[in-house]
Amino acid sequence: MLKKNLIDFLVILIVFMLDRLSKLIILNLSETQEKLDIYVTSYLNFHLIWNDGIAFGLLSFDDDFNYSLLTLVIVLVSFFVLYLAKRSKKIEKLSYLIVFGGSLGNIFDRLYYKSVPDFIDFHLNNHHWFIFNVADIFITIGILLLIANDLILKKYV
Repeated sequence: MLKKNLIDFLVILIVFMLDRLSKLIILNLSETQEKLDIYVTSYLNFHLIWNDGIAFGLLSFDDDFNYSLLTLVIVLVSFFVLYLAKRSKKIEKLSYLIVFGGSLGNIFDRLYYKSVPDFIDFHLNNHHWFIFNVADIFITIGILLLIANDLILKKYV
């Protein structure tokens, strides 16, 4: 049981730390530049924005009450995801742990900075996707794994 919990904790910690490390690098780079806009390839650049809402800037609020209420809902949903992870096995469990680790990274930012730094900007010419961060990548991967597990793997395994 201890080994199982340690592995779960390590998955969450690795996801959280990869997110924190990426954000700290970007935030340190932004301190030396007036506006952070690093072109990595013709399809990818790092452009720092601060997101007060949820995914893709939705539900951004200017007042503290609504921001705090939204943060509380995010925390509650995240702990429900952890509860689901504890009740799951194999790939489903891993998926929930990855989602939880990513959500912890964004929750940390909401509590520490009062906003989430997003900086990964994929684009094709002048058509930009939403700017996101490493935590968002892990949340998306976890959700895609859950969908794949439900639609494909459960039928064959």
